[in-house]
Amino acid sequence: MKSYTFNWRRLWSAILLLSACVAAQAATPGRERLSLDRGWLFHLGDIVQPPIKGHGESYGNAKAGNAAGAAGTEYDDSDWRHLDLPHDWAVEGPFDPNANVSQGYRPRGIGWYRRYLRVEAADRGRHFELQFDAIATHATVWVNGNVVNRNWSGYNSSYIDITPYLRYGDAMNTIAIRADAEAMEGWWYEGAGMYRHAWLVKRDPVHIVTDGVHATPRAGKGTQWTIPVEVTLNNSGKQASGVTVEVSLFDPAGKQVARQSATARVTVLGTNTVQVPLAVANPALWSLEKTNLYRVTTRVLQDGKALDEVSLNTGFRTIRFDAAEGFFLNGVHVKLQGVCIHQDHAGVGVAVPDSVWEYRLRRLKELGVNAIRFSHNAPAAEVLDLVDRMGFVVMDENRNFNPSPDYMQQLEWMVKRDRHHPGVILWSVFNEEPEQATEVGYEMVRRMSATVKALDDTRPVTAAMNGGFLTALNVSHAVDVVGSNYQVPDYDRYHKANPNKPFTSSEDTSAYMTRGEFKTVREKNLIASYDDDAAEWGNTHRDAWEAIATRPYVAGGFVWTGFDYRGEPTPNEWPSVSSVFGIMDLNGFPKNAYYIHQVQWIKDRPLIHIAPHWNWSGSEGKDVRVMVMANVERVQLLLNGRLLGEQQVDPYRMNSFNVAYAPGKLEAIGYNGGKEVARTSVETTGAAVALELVPDRAQLAGDGRDAMPITVRALDAQGRAVPLADAQVTFAVTGGGRSIGHGNGDPNSHEDEKGATRRLFNGLAQLIVQTNYDGAEAISVTATAPGLAPARISIPVKATPAQPFVAAAEAPLTFVRSWRIAPDSAERPDPNQQLASFDMNTWGWGSPPMIAPAAAKYRLYRASFTPRKNLADGSGMIRFAGVRGKAEVWLNGQLIGKKDSYALAAFELPLPAEAGVGKREINVIVEAEPGQASGIEGYVSITPRLLAK
Repeated sequence: MKSYTFNWRRLWSAILLLSACVAAQAATPGRERLSLDRGWLFHLGDIVQPPIKGHGESYGNAKAGNAAGAAGTEYDDSDWRHLDLPHDWAVEGPFDPNANVSQGYRPRGIGWYRRYLRVEAADRGRHFELQFDAIATHATVWVNGNVVNRNWSGYNSSYIDITPYLRYGDAMNTIAIRADAEAMEGWWYEGAGMYRHAWLVKRDPVHIVTDGVHATPRAGKGTQWTIPVEVTLNNSGKQASGVTVEVSLFDPAGKQVARQSATARVTVLGTNTVQVPLAVANPALWSLEKTNLYRVTTRVLQDGKALDEVSLNTGFRTIRFDAAEGFFLNGVHVKLQGVCIHQDHAGVGVAVPDSVWEYRLRRLKELGVNAIRFSHNAPAAEVLDLVDRMGFVVMDENRNFNPSPDYMQQLEWMVKRDRHHPGVILWSVFNEEPEQATEVGYEMVRRMSATVKALDDTRPVTAAMNGGFLTALNVSHAVDVVGSNYQVPDYDRYHKANPNKPFTSSEDTSAYMTRGEFKTVREKNLIASYDDDAAEWGNTHRDAWEAIATRPYVAGGFVWTGFDYRGEPTPNEWPSVSSVFGIMDLNGFPKNAYYIHQVQWIKDRPLIHIAPHWNWSGSEGKDVRVMVMANVERVQLLLNGRLLGEQQVDPYRMNSFNVAYAPGKLEAIGYNGGKEVARTSVETTGAAVALELVPDRAQLAGDGRDAMPITVRALDAQGRAVPLADAQVTFAVTGGGRSIGHGNGDPNSHEDEKGATRRLFNGLAQLIVQTNYDGAEAISVTATAPGLAPARISIPVKATPAQPFVAAAEAPLTFVRSWRIAPDSAERPDPNQQLASFDMNTWGWGSPPMIAPAAAKYRLYRASFTPRKNLADGSGMIRFAGVRGKAEVWLNGQLIGKKDSYALAAFELPLPAEAGVGKREINVIVEAEPGQASGIEGYVSITPRLLAK
């Protein structure tokens, strides 16, 4: 057999430089938080391993690092799909009438993700943490074949210390994740997969733990405030360390206004919590109108050198829930004009880009919303950052009602992560639980509330109850603020019985509207938008708000819902696939409810709106119901310049007119004190002749994450939007970005949200584009439809550095790792000798390097491996980074190569194709030079032949 030599100056040179590995023991100080969104491999469907049989297989299965199948290190994923996060696979699939109605008839199932991670030898000794912001729904995570985390909720983050499992240099690390989306936590569309961001955090061994800075301001006397900062440290190093913890406070202009420090000692593999209180005089307060944010920066120092640093934003504000007068922010009464929202959006499912969240919140702000209930789970961290900057208050809600350890850990995570946000004003421990009226519910909430208060006692605890708060002992007795879902008939009764208990509507309304529809057609699952239809447990938008607004003791309300969402298509079923509860549709396009609430909630400027549109061909002379919504004193309605009537504005019911239809211009004029202050109109349009694309913003950032909705509509010859247009539009996106999805707000649409076409629904559709990484090229979007002039826009893309990230790693080489080592022998051993499957002790165990003084002339090594399919056809090589001694290599019982010299040298030989795809057994006989050590030094890998060049 021919001997082959490997080129040392190529891939493997670093592996044999052991001195470099020793020198790398000193960790680089400082913290790096790197995006891990890029470079994932995905497989839809479960990968089930055959049953484990036999003693040897059973023994191996029970050992660390030995996970089988797709969880394992050497699994062949070469034919898996490449993608970047966030990712929701459910929104990519077809609708299925046999699937769960609550999940929007979207099949979910199980999926696998894998990623490769290279860690440089220079990073040896640092602390490494994987952070997954959310995975729907249950997830198991393996690193290098070790189970490192199991998560039982699709809404909370996982922080995973992977330091003990890491390999350095070319050895590569394997992350494998099984996402079980068959598991359900909710009765709405929950998506599937790794739908929020992923991160790799590298830190000094002595570091601040994740969410380990508690910095919630407290008001003192007069204008004096304190921030009793609490910092939790960890030490993953090999010696105890004394450090200084320094905390600095910077005002909204970036000026340092306070600094304090304290010393601490952190034991080996231990934690320590340090108190570093700050005093602040007369800070700028955070409010809905002026979102003054202060930055708290915490540094860990040793001998004057920074080991770690964490910055977070917080705000100074006071909150108070009064049993008689409702909610006060900074001592000023505020009626909570709130909405409940889920987290999915048209085209993207629950994998919503951060910039699309900004768009959604901006739409709520324009509506007049000042409060949000994230139903029924903690939102993404980036969303709460937006909330703080844009000026909303938040009910932060726990998903799973259970004080057992697994679920209490989820509650603790939410409070620790979110307690620095000034926008958070309420912790909600549950939504509509059957035990709410019982002693069992009371005891469960009492424990959960105590856990919350131990972590943050500056905010009240609530629970969203849909009944049962009038029994002798119930959940309301264990909360600070009673949350009521839909119990309008009992508002006054409860308040009379409990006059000293703060009270808010935590959920209300549940009214039905289909955007753009003004005739109810039950057989088509279409519901008119006049606010006449509500669930039997709920109320119309007008009735629900009137009940809240006219009762001072009700702190406010949270309309179900701000946006439509997939699933729960009540009162309909198939073919309806999304809800119709929203004030806006799934794209953020307004329904009539938007204008009803806008005129009720916005008081600083005059507003007036008309519904419906004025395209009623074939109904000439027939009465059309016209609703005028305004926040002025009086309104007039005119048709083609002719006065039809004048009414005093009803701020709760709105104003209605019956108008005999005639084409033309329907106009509403609003008056205050007899003076015109607002005017609006709707017109009868012509037929659609052209498409129009309206981008939400003027430009995008070329960081690979920025995304933007584009409104798609049809215009008539006079440039007016045609409200009934339903053209089938085809999109083409080129240049510096791509389409990531589209929608049209039709709750009965089954169109592919990721495809090239979308039909306009009542005149509108939405396309979402996202930039490429490292882009500066403009994005060109073209929309075409039969019979209509096409629309084209060019969106400028600003060159923007990408967020620091971990580069996508190529699929690694197959490493032959777990070796059995026969006892040394004076005689050449039989390389194919059998070893009983139950014999775990006669032969030793090892992984390269496996060099030892020669006790006898010969040493026999045995291992097995399965090469990747693309290397099993004869194009692969077996590479030994180094062998000391002469050697024979046997594969599946056949001698395939020899090394003829004793000197340490790299060694490579072809992987025969005739063995086919599947597991291979490799045996290596090493012959020692007399008196010298011998064995395999460095990694053994299966690689493409081209690496030898």
